[in-house]
Amino acid sequence: MLNHGESLDLVFRALGDRTRRALVERLVRGPASVSELAAPLPMSLAAVVQHLQVLETAGIVRSEKVGRVRTCRIEPSVLRAGEHWLGHQRTAWESKLDRLGDFLEPGDSEGNAS
Repeated sequence: MLNHGESLDLVFRALGDRTRRALVERLVRGPASVSELAAPLPMSLAAVVQHLQVLETAGIVRSEKVGRVRTCRIEPSVLRAGEHWLGHQRTAWESKLDRLGDFLEPGDSEGNAS
């Protein structure tokens, strides 16, 4: 079983590819078949399937096959975990930048000569 850090690594690695981000953006609008996902992309169906496998391994996409049609859907909880991590990082950096801004603010420092 993957720990939290390893699963985040898989998520960000999967989202590091433009084609996979496009697939995720499409799936955010709702489930779609592999053929529907592949139609607008300038690559073979086999290449799209490989991209979807990376997204499935990362847990971002879930798929099920009914008859001859494989339908994919987004797994929101995995994206929320990445969003939570990014939010925590943003909060930490905003705090540091606010402190730096306060330090650099003219006239607020005790050591400034007037």
